Amino acid sequence: HNHGFWRPKSLLDTARFTLSFNSRLRKIHQDSQALWKHEAVQKYLETLSKEYQQVSCLLKADSLNDFEQRTLRRRYADLSPIAAAFQEIKEAEKEVLELEAMCKELDRRDEKQLLELALEEKETLDEKMNLLCRKLFQLLVPKDKYDGSPVILEVTAGRTTGGDICQQFTKEMFEMYQKYADYKRWTFDIVNYTPAEIGGLHHAAAHISGEDVYRHLKYEGGTHRVQRIPETGMSSRMQRIHTGTMSVIVLPQPEEVDIKVDPKDLRIDTFRAKGAGGQHVNKTDSAVRIVHLPTGLAVECQQERSQQLNKEIALRTLRAKLYQQIIEKQLSQEQSARKLQLGTRAQSERIRTYNFTQDRVTDHRISYEARNIKEVLWGKEALDKLINRLLGVAEIEAVTEYLENLQASEGGGC
Repeated sequence: HNHGFWRPKSLLDTARFTLSFNSRLRKIHQDSQALWKHEAVQKYLETLSKEYQQVSCLLKADSLNDFEQRTLRRRYADLSPIAAAFQEIKEAEKEVLELEAMCKELDRRDEKQLLELALEEKETLDEKMNLLCRKLFQLLVPKDKYDGSPVILEVTAGRTTGGDICQQFTKEMFEMYQKYADYKRWTFDIVNYTPAEIGGLHHAAAHISGEDVYRHLKYEGGTHRVQRIPETGMSSRMQRIHTGTMSVIVLPQPEEVDIKVDPKDLRIDTFRAKGAGGQHVNKTDSAVRIVHLPTGLAVECQQERSQQLNKEIALRTLRAKLYQQIIEKQLSQEQSARKLQLGTRAQSERIRTYNFTQDRVTDHRISYEARNIKEVLWGKEALDKLINRLLGVAEIEAVTEYLENLQASEGGGC
């Protein structure tokens, strides 16, 4: 408040400190509490907390005009949840310290039963601290504007040195996402389904809508690798392990995709639908394929019995893909500094391995391993845990990048 006029500070203007993160610290910051305890983060949050108190006091002043009141209220609304979360973590941290002191005392007195109870309570508090830290980091970093959007999810079988494990694995993966959608109470509408001759799947696409669909699925895009012994054929008898791949593409689809497509730029083909879909399959040329000639993008839809409905869905999917090119360019610019290449920019990168012989799923981006492949492919708690671990690491990366950008901003202003 200077001479009766309040100048609001953006988040990038509120902190004044020197920060340097290196690769060693990045590894430490995979843990939420480690990042929370970092001096730079503490100093930054203290700065925001003080500003919150200042804004709160200024709002009580009678000398403010309407413009200043509106400006302060907006800032107060921005800072309130951050200040509340900060205070909540501080209180939880105090409880943890008191409990740690109690554990040391109980250990010194050899009170085993009481110590066991105290350690269980500490474990619960540690989990609470991690959840509170995640909540705080989510508040600090602006949400991805596409997080609440529905998506088009596509799966495509890759190639293998032998057998048909790619097609079978692609089918299992598509079914996994279908089950996950059911687990999250999302709507899962199949847009395209091209089965393989021996029961697997060449390619499929689905429109998934619901709460925060893109937020949960955006890091599933990329190449997924499978290692297993085929169930049929010579390889199964020789017990040879084969390696194959399939790819997943996740396209956010905002409700209104404002992309104009010139009909002259389209080639529209019709053909008979294949695979599961009812009595109309292979009876009429209801399936539609649309090729966007300037870009070479091609989409198919055979979900509906009506050729016209399939055409409309295919056009909507095409617009979403064209829109995705714009989104990917924006994401590339926004995330260029990140070392963790999470997201749709790394579609060709192998992101996860499903090793059936060792019953293990490994996400290579975060060095996370999950045992029991069947539970992961079941598309419920195990997959949700893996996805939430990805989201947690991405949030920490985002906070780290945010603070690095803050440092660069501070350095540039000198």
